[in-house]
Amino acid sequence: MKKNITDFKLKNQRVIVRCDLNVPIKDGVILDDTRIKACLETIEHLVSAKAKVIILSHLGRVKEEKDKETNSLRPVADKLSELIGRPVKFVPYTRGMEVENAINSMEPRDIVMLENTRFEDLNGNKESGNDSELAHYWASLGDIFINDAFGTIHRAHASNVGIAKLLPSGIGFLVKNEIEKISSALNNPERPLVIMLGGAKVSDKIGVINNAVKIADYVLIGGGMPYTFYKALGYNVGLSIVDDSSLEFCRNIYSQYKNKILLPEDIVVASSISEGASTRITTYADIGSNEVGIDIGMATISRYKSILMNANTIIWNGPIGMFEIAKFSQGTRKVVEILSSSKAKIVVGGGDTISALNKFGFNNKRAHISTGGGATLEMLEGKELPGLSAISDK
Repeated sequence: MKKNITDFKLKNQRVIVRCDLNVPIKDGVILDDTRIKACLETIEHLVSAKAKVIILSHLGRVKEEKDKETNSLRPVADKLSELIGRPVKFVPYTRGMEVENAINSMEPRDIVMLENTRFEDLNGNKESGNDSELAHYWASLGDIFINDAFGTIHRAHASNVGIAKLLPSGIGFLVKNEIEKISSALNNPERPLVIMLGGAKVSDKIGVINNAVKIADYVLIGGGMPYTFYKALGYNVGLSIVDDSSLEFCRNIYSQYKNKILLPEDIVVASSISEGASTRITTYADIGSNEVGIDIGMATISRYKSILMNANTIIWNGPIGMFEIAKFSQGTRKVVEILSSSKAKIVVGGGDTISALNKFGFNNKRAHISTGGGATLEMLEGKELPGLSAISDK
């Protein structure tokens, strides 16, 4: 078992907290502060314990110098200060004299946030490459390390794995809750356990499907993935998305687990991927050569509903159709409605899936909405999470 934030004496300690503050920002305005709010419990606990709080986070992708202009954490520091009700000193550097002076002058309960850790990737991918020198520098700024960034816990970066191996380390409340909820659903589910998978490419979820068929009672397939299965089974899929590299996998896994893997019976096909396209509902055996599969039909929705409403544990990753276009959103919208009224233990992960929940008014307060799509997927695969493995054991 890994140490967590409550296992440390925090008073007067310099505590480095790796948060996931990767929020959408446009013209300096934060569009969604969900991830900032998600880390408040850990930060407030540290402040109450009279620790000196040093926050690290990444924001966006930083590939060239001009990316710095739109990926500064300054607006995030301002929003955190507003939410937590106390000053958050922002240092617009990732290292150097300004950083060291700000930390050396900290008093208990002070909060300092450094600039976007991925600015360090402009000089040889030092952050994402887990550069040892950078990790040692950041570790030298603190006494204790707390990882509360579930969204990057599946990555081995200098700001999580690197620091964790150099300081006494533990997980924050957010990561603790994520690991417990997802692990419980996977390893100790109330059955029936239903895993519902959407998204575009089968190759992105081969590991997930391989593990899902072993642990779930049913695996429901949606999104763009059914068409690779259909083609593997010998059907014409027209212009639908197909992952040709996964045809053999689909053929083999379906032949072994066709009692568990459920593919759509009827589908919505369109003349093109646009709001003005002509559509019709058909079966997987009757897709025209110039048609593209875009959503599931009502017969499939009804079938999936009967399985989902009888489930006691549900894990969902990936939209069921192209919900961003209203004309093709019925399948995903209906699934959101079904899960809203479900009494099952529900875990939902993945950015697009959560966008769908928000768009269609998901209101099941018992559900666990994960903050880390990639980390959730790797847990679904049964993989080890580097950012968690690096944390000190109790």
